Amino acid sequence: MTNELINKNNFIMPAEWEKHSATWLAWPYDETTFPKRVAIVEQRYCEIVRALAESEKVKLLILDEKMKLRVQKILLDFGINLNQIDFYITDYADVWIRDYGPMFLVNESKSLAWVKTKYNGYGKADDPYFSPLLKDNNIFNDQFLPTIQRFDLDMVLENGSIEVDGHGNLITTEQCLLNPNRNPNLTKQQIENNLKEYFGVNNIIWLKKGLTNDHTDGHIDDIARFVGKGKILTCYEEDSTDENYQILKENYEILNKLSFEIIKLPMPHMKYDDGLKAPVSYANFYIGNKVVLVPTFNDSNDQKALEIIQSCFPDRNVVGIDCHDLIYGGGALHCITQQEPVL
Repeated sequence: MTNELINKNNFIMPAEWEKHSATWLAWPYDETTFPKRVAIVEQRYCEIVRALAESEKVKLLILDEKMKLRVQKILLDFGINLNQIDFYITDYADVWIRDYGPMFLVNESKSLAWVKTKYNGYGKADDPYFSPLLKDNNIFNDQFLPTIQRFDLDMVLENGSIEVDGHGNLITTEQCLLNPNRNPNLTKQQIENNLKEYFGVNNIIWLKKGLTNDHTDGHIDDIARFVGKGKILTCYEEDSTDENYQILKENYEILNKLSFEIIKLPMPHMKYDDGLKAPVSYANFYIGNKVVLVPTFNDSNDQKALEIIQSCFPDRNVVGIDCHDLIYGGGALHCITQQEPVL
């Protein structure tokens, strides 16, 4: 399908807070991603599925029938109604469905479409840790979505690297989209043109960098999120000695010059077992139909962050999910979820 057809039919990527028909997830299983933590991460998934299933379908990738039976029992034991869960068997490498999953579009005629981009394992195909992720590029090649119109974008793009408000605005980072490990053959202008043509936006806000030690090279969903028309929630580090202080200060200053209401979100702090600073952020929340799932890290700023996010979504219940173990895979709640809009 061509981008002219997208424009002709007035397709746009809607804001995440618009109503969903379902949320897509991929069940965790890989000990390489979550070393000695898979069982704990599975419990977190149960919390996530239970919270979402109260108001929308959950579409869950699993490896095979054996895993399906096992996961069904886990969910049942957790008190989850299996009528709200649809299972999809496929050979997937990892859980980061936000980045390799379908990017859904809608239009005023109540039509649904999706954009298929290229996923290259965050530009790290030569790294033995990331190279197995490359097969996830092929999971949604019409599989599971055979009746939904598809548009192919010949560009490496993860959904976690862009943030839209459904009103023509998109935020991203130069560190990610202009990284030579993504689309070295494209200029910044060509990338902008693709974003405008395929996602129905007309204003692109470029921030500079993402969090320290973020293997995605600066995904926007860890640093700045739209929380309503004209409102942006952005991470801000108060400690001037912190590695993220200058990065987030620069991004805040860029946003503060725009005609948006800018709300500061505090930062959590965590180190991995080896002492490396973890790329933790409260901005990696997920907006469901009736809930907002917010990552927490047993940090002194957890409660403050929950209160700020609750103030942004007064019509939804904000639920904190302990992501201390999930972050060992390099991501949190927004990274593992993908919304499918309702028609």
